[in-house]
Amino acid sequence: MQFQAILSNPTHPEYGIATISFPLPMEEYDHSMEVLEALGIGDAVRQDCKVGEITACYPVLKRLEGQLVNVDELDYLAKRLDSFCKEEDNQFQAMAEKLDLTDIKDFINLTFCCQQATVITDFSNLEQIGKKHYLHLNEGTITTEDLENLDGEETARLLIDSGAGVVTPYGVVYDNGMELEPLYFGGTFPSYLYDAHPMVLEASPLSGLEDARNITFLNLPMTDKQLERALTRGGIEDMDQVYFNIDSIWVEKLDSVPDLEQESLTALNEMCRAIAFHQHNDLLKLSAAITLAQPQSASQVKYLAENLDLFDFIPKVKTLEEYGRYMIRESGHFEYDDDLEGFYDYEGYARQRMSQEQGRFVEEGYISYQGAMRLEELMASSPEQGFQMGGMQ
Repeated sequence: MQFQAILSNPTHPEYGIATISFPLPMEEYDHSMEVLEALGIGDAVRQDCKVGEITACYPVLKRLEGQLVNVDELDYLAKRLDSFCKEEDNQFQAMAEKLDLTDIKDFINLTFCCQQATVITDFSNLEQIGKKHYLHLNEGTITTEDLENLDGEETARLLIDSGAGVVTPYGVVYDNGMELEPLYFGGTFPSYLYDAHPMVLEASPLSGLEDARNITFLNLPMTDKQLERALTRGGIEDMDQVYFNIDSIWVEKLDSVPDLEQESLTALNEMCRAIAFHQHNDLLKLSAAITLAQPQSASQVKYLAENLDLFDFIPKVKTLEEYGRYMIRESGHFEYDDDLEGFYDYEGYARQRMSQEQGRFVEEGYISYQGAMRLEELMASSPEQGFQMGGMQ
């Protein structure tokens, strides 16, 4: 769910206000930062934005009104909440009310543990209340058989009779011993993948590798401003004194690109930006194209992603027979006649086509290159990244 925050400069209210919608889409991030910079606020680290008003589907966030926040903290909180289901919404709001939270760091930390609490908004179905409570107590790790055998009504009555419930505007909440663990201290954010990203990097200053709190998670692609601000939050200024580790790769075939960990941060970000432009079906095609073209660098993968229209891709086709059958019956290139089914030589036609094109069967299906120059020449002509922000160490 989105919410809007009206932000201002606490020392210069005469500068005006900015109304920002959260979470911030990547394509709107830079502009939003420019709007805040015009008011003299929006620092990458400092809490310099005064919250005048929050309009949200989360009334409890009004507790932040009048507080100083950091804009990236507000964005991170919004992204965490945007993934919540209705039950988690109730757990978050009820526990924030019970704990009397007003600091945004506490709100962020609460998103990681509020699921342990039980919130009752309707007492009419004790059986369901008891079973949900038991799930919360066991963090969802309970077998179906155990849940079916559980006397939910008795469990609910024991909970209610315990007197541990606290009445809030969001229901009666039982904390179940939940503790607000400080996963976020300020600075770098805990790892959290809001959108699907082609790659996640871990960046740490060489001087602080032993402290997990120094890890800056970079969910690539990011805008240049996002990247700069994230590194600043992690206290990273000298790119030659940073350790990078590829934490996860969404497009698995990127694992086949040699020495990817030696690439510059700029090259990896540009590669991921080109990949992220594509939808799911095109990502399958890109994986197949990577197997066919065997790119040797991030810039070559980027070049492939930007030129996928030079490739034909047929998902799930794995044999000559299947390829020929698809081309004759489904591609639209021919007028197929059911009465002639027994006379079509699907395998022979497929073999003839493959002798005239650069193509092969891969895990994803059949991929073929249809460009004017040879595939080897295409890959050799791909531009290399010029500006380097620092190599992977």
